[in-house]
Amino acid sequence: MSLATSNATAPANGPVTPPKVVRQRRMRPGLLGLAVLLIALGGLGSAFAVNAVRATGTYLAVARPVEVGRLVNADDLVTVQVAGGAGLSPVPAGQQGEVVGKRARVALVPGTLLTMDQLTDKPLLASGQQQLSVGLESAQVPARRLHPGDKVSLVSTPAGTDDRAAATATRFAATVIDTSGTGNDDELVVYLALAVRDVPAVAALVAQDRIAIVLTEAA
Repeated sequence: MSLATSNATAPANGPVTPPKVVRQRRMRPGLLGLAVLLIALGGLGSAFAVNAVRATGTYLAVARPVEVGRLVNADDLVTVQVAGGAGLSPVPAGQQGEVVGKRARVALVPGTLLTMDQLTDKPLLASGQQQLSVGLESAQVPARRLHPGDKVSLVSTPAGTDDRAAATATRFAATVIDTSGTGNDDELVVYLALAVRDVPAVAALVAQDRIAIVLTEAA
């Protein structure tokens, strides 16, 4: 009978390699704050873009020139899409039925958005009034800008150096309907509504360049 034996040789104990220690990088507080700021700005930008898209709407714009006092019809209008529009008050396209048939309070210029402030359902000339235009130089205009509805007084000026005429100056009440330029920055045409009885006298004074306009009440 034989006995077989086996001797297992224990592995030799060699040097143990120490584990590598990974050093964590510390983020500077300034960089961390910058990252937070960029994330916040990105969120605000996305919110602004979403709000702008939501604010897009269809509005009415002027398609062709409309003179002051003329009735607005459907052919004078066109629909346009506007994104954003903060601070604007254009007329929505769905309100076209409320616009057609109104009068233009001011001259409507093609390519501009239409607002309700530019329209009126009342005649610009009241009963017993007529319209008269007066050409003025920039130095003769009583305000930087005259608006429809402004109340003015037309004052006669003396001819030459006649002091007696200056003491007895005549005044005529009028209302501004509209203003327009002449192509010359130093000249302005003012369209006025005044009593029929005053038209001949005012027209004569205008022809003699003997009229001054005084703003008495702003619209």
